Amino acid sequence: MPSLMPLLDGRRSALVAPGVYDAFTAALAAEAGFECLYLSGASIAYTRLGRPDLGLVSVSEVADTVALIRDRVETPLIVDADTGFGNALNVQRTMRTFERAGASAIQLEDQTFPKRCGHLTGKSLISTAEMVGKIKAAADARHSADTLICARTDAIAVDGFDAAMERAARYVEAGADILFVEAPRDRTQQETIGRTFGDRVPLIANMVEGGHTPVSAADDLAALGFRIVIFPGGLARAMLRQARAYFASLKQHGSNAPFRDRMADFDELNDAIGLGEMLGTSERYMQ
Repeated sequence: MPSLMPLLDGRRSALVAPGVYDAFTAALAAEAGFECLYLSGASIAYTRLGRPDLGLVSVSEVADTVALIRDRVETPLIVDADTGFGNALNVQRTMRTFERAGASAIQLEDQTFPKRCGHLTGKSLISTAEMVGKIKAAADARHSADTLICARTDAIAVDGFDAAMERAARYVEAGADILFVEAPRDRTQQETIGRTFGDRVPLIANMVEGGHTPVSAADDLAALGFRIVIFPGGLARAMLRQARAYFASLKQHGSNAPFRDRMADFDELNDAIGLGEMLGTSERYMQ
């Protein structure tokens, strides 16, 4: 299983991890040269269910997606595990399942279940002690220490910034390998997070277009102490406008011709998904 650790050890620049939601988008991201991918639970909800990020995605749906991505690409993969899908025992099963499927890191958050997108209002949290237990349970359940645990706190929106920082410190002490303080409201909060934790553990910055956190470039965030920058739903939002434009054109014209210059042709798509390589492999086994 590809490890995320070599990409983070001693790193001072920021690792950009685009959000993907299936094997096709993962393959395209790997082709573009990204060193790490982020499997977004929200984007699975958007694209597989056609629903908001409200805790509707199941553990098996995420595990199936991880396995399909890992069958297609070898790029390290951070997997959004939401709340771990239950208590500490559920977290352990989630860790074992996702690790077997090919996750390089799993992300656990301290919301109650069902959770909400980190940039939605109306969230609630489990206790700090329960989340600490979940982190320890995940560490005990993993097969390899190379499978990293990312602890996320959503406390800024619920209890305020100081409470979030207190929780974050407890999560690092509990053994989190990566820290994710969700939805800081401004650069001052980002600077404080980086100054407090940046030398202790790799930090994630979450860039959500239209969310609560200012969207910044990876280099700017690296200067603040963040080592991983995720863009979890960016592709789904880009796809939304492209798909609407395509369907509107097809509905209006009854043909793809007016949209043709914005589309891949048959051969380009087959090249992207590796048809030639697979046919070549098949021929090696022909009798």
